[in-house]
Amino acid sequence: MVKHIVLWNFAEGLSEEEKTEAGEKMKSLLEPIKKLVPGAVEIQVIRNRFSSSNRDIALVSTFETQDALMNYQNCPAHVEAGKYVRSVTCNRACLDYEFDC
Repeated sequence: MVKHIVLWNFAEGLSEEEKTEAGEKMKSLLEPIKKLVPGAVEIQVIRNRFSSSNRDIALVSTFETQDALMNYQNCPAHVEAGKYVRSVTCNRACLDYEFDC
């Protein structure tokens, strides 16, 4: 199995309302991609609510194989969602790793 974790901050200048809207839209764009990619086990967008964190929003996803992760990254719906995500976020950090069930 492969875990794919991406963390972002929201872009400078967004109000709390705009951040909420952006987080909801990111969720609505990214989570349904699970149904489009064979081998996608979980895709979840999580909005941070704790002041102890230094990122605002996360994508936590699980794939059966590295090939499934690559198929996700190249999926047209993911590429299109990425355009929106880049317009409302900054400071991207990513970690991919393999694990046993």
